Amino acid sequence: MKKFLALFLTISAILLFTACSIRKEASQKEITFWTLQMGDFSDYMYKVIRNYEKDHPNIQIKWVDVPFSEGEKRTLAAVMTDNPPDLINLNPDFSALLAQKGTLEEISMEDTASFNQEIIKALMYNDKLYSIPWYATSAITIYNKDLFAKSGILRLPKTYNELAAISEKIKTNTGAYAYIPTITENDTMVKILNKYGISETQDFSSMKSQKVFEMFKNLYQKELIPPESITYTHREALEQYMAGKVIFFSGGANFLNMIKENAPSIYEQTDVTEQIKGPVGQNDFSVMNFVIPKKAKNKKEALDFCLYLTNGENQLELAKMTNVISTNSDALRDSFYNDTSDLTSKARSLSAKQINKITPQLRQKRNQKEINTQINTAVQMILLNKDSVEGALKKIVTNLNEID
Repeated sequence: MKKFLALFLTISAILLFTACSIRKEASQKEITFWTLQMGDFSDYMYKVIRNYEKDHPNIQIKWVDVPFSEGEKRTLAAVMTDNPPDLINLNPDFSALLAQKGTLEEISMEDTASFNQEIIKALMYNDKLYSIPWYATSAITIYNKDLFAKSGILRLPKTYNELAAISEKIKTNTGAYAYIPTITENDTMVKILNKYGISETQDFSSMKSQKVFEMFKNLYQKELIPPESITYTHREALEQYMAGKVIFFSGGANFLNMIKENAPSIYEQTDVTEQIKGPVGQNDFSVMNFVIPKKAKNKKEALDFCLYLTNGENQLELAKMTNVISTNSDALRDSFYNDTSDLTSKARSLSAKQINKITPQLRQKRNQKEINTQINTAVQMILLNKDSVEGALKKIVTNLNEID
């Protein structure tokens, strides 16, 4: 009888435990979220996930890391289904495109109080917010201080106009180019125009716009920027900097490590300063964000996890592992961003301060890729003297109007 009772109690306990486990599994929600090429930081990602799940026992996070090259294609396919990921890491350009298609959940401004508000404003589409910022970058000017000293120029240039004005003296006194503008790479020229207050289609043929193109044409024809300026990528411009053939290079703090590893003698001559601006005075920046698909099954839970992942503590930890800039205001106020004890720290501090002056920011348009293509084609035609500045810019406006 005692053996039977013990067996009965054991079976009952097993059945009770199994029933509780089934109930627990049934009440648990699985949040699927995608990131773009964060595999190198898997220890950090899993740590954040474990900490969140510990505080939210009813939530299970399923993390999927997507190769950067496949991000847009896989996301577009996923959001059109009835079971997309709950949270997706994207860039603002593609996020805006999905917002235009009506496939994203709107984010309440109340949920963004802890973020840098300049970035929040820049992410808005049609005065509504559809994304939460994760991390940012803001290019600084990397320069060869020894070559600059040899140029005989006393003050570092702050604007494109100032840089253009000293280019001839720099080349005469040093034999090096002042800088290499990669003006047909992606949206480089569009961003430069934006720094002159030019962003609307009808403004591309304005006198203000013509003066910007004339400035680069003059530099090109006087051989004050290399012929390859119309084809060079950022990486090729960096190689010229590391070879001591150019004084100023625009890039993120991550480029300093490349210079240190590949051209240590040039690194010893390197210093950093704020990025080159236009008359409007704002800074360029790039940001990666999270979006929640409108058809996601767990939107409330996805937003809660997103706000946890992007809180000040977690953003600051990620920033200390990388060269990215936090978008959370608490993290940006940390002393980490005031450290200027070495070159990388100085670059990081400059980048973080630049985040506070990024408006008026270029607004991505529905046909932004076509705008970039049209402007880059115009740059080539103008610099190669195959079309007049006025004629090439009028063609841009005409072509874009036909596309619209």
